[in-house]
Amino acid sequence: MTRKRYRHGVPEPTNDSSGDSNADPTGRADDAPMVVSRRFDELTTQEFHDLIRLRIDVFVVEQACPYPELDGRDVEPGTEHHWIADGGLTVACAARTLTEPSGVVRIGRVVTAPAVRGRGLAAVLMRALVDRHGDAPMVLDAQSHLADWYVTFGFAPAGDEFVEDGIPHVPMRR
Repeated sequence: MTRKRYRHGVPEPTNDSSGDSNADPTGRADDAPMVVSRRFDELTTQEFHDLIRLRIDVFVVEQACPYPELDGRDVEPGTEHHWIADGGLTVACAARTLTEPSGVVRIGRVVTAPAVRGRGLAAVLMRALVDRHGDAPMVLDAQSHLADWYVTFGFAPAGDEFVEDGIPHVPMRR
């Protein structure tokens, strides 16, 4: 099983020739938020539980939007789960990416725990996802009030606003 940990979209070094296992080739501080990325078959039971719990707590309970959170896509081979731990939370901020058969990467389920909002964790996570996928075409369906925020990561509206589960969204592409 391969477990990759990423700091701002760059694989965390495991060991280098100098023997300094904490060396970071990006020059970022050791206290920078760490983005963890794993496929479903690499997740522990606890990690999957914590990812789903955060998504349900925010999307279903907080946003009062009853919908089937377990949509079957979490387990697909082209799906990766990404998250940051912070503030004593195993999963403080998360997202998933789905690589479609066409090669387009779909970002979804971007979520931050209420206790850690305002710390910029979602921005760190989004930057890591954009960096990780490089020039691959990327799409997402942004909640409309967040569309301008996604523009800061190079996304642009790619269609008309639509309502999904009672919440206005806008399709975006990068």
